Amino acid sequence: MTSTRHDGDTWDLASSVGSTATMAAAARAIATRTDPRLFDDPFAEPLVRAVGIELLTQLASGELPPGDLVEQVWIDVAKIRGKFYDEFFLDATDAGITQVVILASGLDSRAYRLPWPTGTVVFELDQPEVIEFKTRALAELGSAPTADRRVAAVDLRDDWPAVLRAAGFDPSQPTAWSAEGLLGYLPPEAQDNLLDTITELSAPGSRLATESKPNLRPGDEDRTKERLDRLSERWRAESFDSDMTRLRYFGERNEAAPYLVDRGWTLSGSTIRDLLAANDLASLSDDEMRMGDMRYVSGTLSAT
Repeated sequence: MTSTRHDGDTWDLASSVGSTATMAAAARAIATRTDPRLFDDPFAEPLVRAVGIELLTQLASGELPPGDLVEQVWIDVAKIRGKFYDEFFLDATDAGITQVVILASGLDSRAYRLPWPTGTVVFELDQPEVIEFKTRALAELGSAPTADRRVAAVDLRDDWPAVLRAAGFDPSQPTAWSAEGLLGYLPPEAQDNLLDTITELSAPGSRLATESKPNLRPGDEDRTKERLDRLSERWRAESFDSDMTRLRYFGERNEAAPYLVDRGWTLSGSTIRDLLAANDLASLSDDEMRMGDMRYVSGTLSAT
């Protein structure tokens, strides 16, 4: 059963917030199957299958059509989001950055599928159970990383910088960081702490990619909760218990992009609405959650 998020809660890839990583991988699998020219993750479907949630496996494999359960817009967003972060990392390493950190890596397979330049070290950080599962599942598929993959098996609520350093992370070297699909699952103050810590660990010239959601307007939170509740009802009708409202933290929070700019980052980005249009994908016809206004942002830390 899904329970409300709280301090110290735990999960695996089939429960609580961990199941959202599997849902995201299922969306990536559908996106790959329908439009591999735009985004291609050949590991998404087998990883979803390995988790063992029957409904998500059927969706990822194409045995069950997405239908009303996974709206086309979510599949299209998976395409542009995957493409955005792929291009971010490739641009960063092409520019000479050799140290990469993927925060809350979940079922992300970039350490196994991107053409990393020789000498690139990719650190994956997530809960120990999640890291262990993915490492084992990909090994059983006969897959090997395409970079020097190192794991930092730790909860972001613990002393993750110490675990990252113990894995070989060097804060004196420029780093390419990603915080993908993460910030909304953190309490507002934890989001600030995470962004502060990334900044503290970043040498000048480091790069960062994340999402920046606009500040709330009156009624935004209620509309988002209502929309998530309706989506959750669809999933429960298919015997998949995912209370999407309870998995997120609500309340006022700092908008990520201006918060980072105030700390020395120079950022640019595009809204989901603009990225859909730029990639000839359907526009948002129903946007109660203001998803189209969310920006994918990336940029560089200036020298101080």
